[in-house]
Amino acid sequence: MQIPDIPKDKPVLIAGPTASGKSALALEIAERDGGIIVNADASQVYDCWRILTARPSMEEEARATHRLYGHIRCTEAYSTGHWLREVLPLLKRPRRAIIVGGTGLYFSALTQGIANIPPTPTEVRDHADALSHDALIAAVDERTLAGLDVKNRARVQRAYEVQATTGRTLADWKADTPPPELPLSDAVPLVFDAPRDWLNARIARRFDQMLDMGALEEVRAMLDQYDSALPAFRAIGVPELIAHLRGELSLDDARERATIATRQFAKRQRTWFRARMQGWTSVSPET
Repeated sequence: MQIPDIPKDKPVLIAGPTASGKSALALEIAERDGGIIVNADASQVYDCWRILTARPSMEEEARATHRLYGHIRCTEAYSTGHWLREVLPLLKRPRRAIIVGGTGLYFSALTQGIANIPPTPTEVRDHADALSHDALIAAVDERTLAGLDVKNRARVQRAYEVQATTGRTLADWKADTPPPELPLSDAVPLVFDAPRDWLNARIARRFDQMLDMGALEEVRAMLDQYDSALPAFRAIGVPELIAHLRGELSLDDARERATIATRQFAKRQRTWFRARMQGWTSVSPET
């Protein structure tokens, strides 16, 4: 992999689709040049999933300092705003931050700014939870929808909740976004451009590896707490393995559905990164 020169006084940002090898690159840079590795993946913040979200192993965590991994309980709310507030102090530490993950909204909030939107009241969220995906889409204005991944219910629901809570559209809030906390010019921004076929093959192998490592047992341990409305339980592989444990799917069917869902998610990530990270340095994984 060809990596550009990385000044040791600048934070490093590493974005990429799932299974592309970005965490391995972050660890390589940390061991070679120093720094702390900071999570920018929305599923890896939860303490219940290590195997299923491909969080760094305990052995990898022993090789370099890792932050914002597995520190949130599955029942807790966690948003882009929460992440940004937690990551900012880490940028001020003596050792530079190497921020790695696949959640594009985290990186855009950090490098482009984030609107200071009031929190959503419980009654608004409960009402939104009860609406169908199509009903949520129908209630959101066209300008906001144009900037959303409308297949992602969580993003559409967030837009609906903002509009219902504040009386302003999410697009209007974004138009009033303050300056970014970390402009791209002050960082080394790298984004993985992984070939589709290469990535899909890795995705298929990785889910099998997760099962071999105990992913099914990890989900079984959370079966009594499963709540499909909670973001933690929407992590890819969780609904599929829950369905298997409940006798609704064979393990082979659960594996196939989870693999397909991961491929679809990776495709959306690649599309998002290519459209919105044109100022980042593209790196190609070894193929």
